[in-house]
Amino acid sequence: MALKKLRQRWGLNSITQVVIVLIVFSVTGFSILYIKKPLFSLLHIPQDLTLWLRIPLLFLIYQALLLFWGTLFGQVRFFWEKEKKLLLLLTGRRQHKTAAPAS
Repeated sequence: MALKKLRQRWGLNSITQVVIVLIVFSVTGFSILYIKKPLFSLLHIPQDLTLWLRIPLLFLIYQALLLFWGTLFGQVRFFWEKEKKLLLLLTGRRQHKTAAPAS
């Protein structure tokens, strides 16, 4: 039941596609846990940096990982559309909806 609602809400074609998208979200979450410390070390970001400064960095890394894993799992179109909506939301711009052609 819940998967059917997600399929409809996200505009996906099948329950299998919903499961793949959920797997991508899961893999991305685990990935950020594994690469956060080495990446911050590589970028010389101190571990004691305040949480409010780390969150935007982690957010950007998470978004990039979503696109990476989405591409590997064949769902790049879904995640790219979500990224565009998020960018519009963060910049305060509105998405222009095209009107349906008159018949």
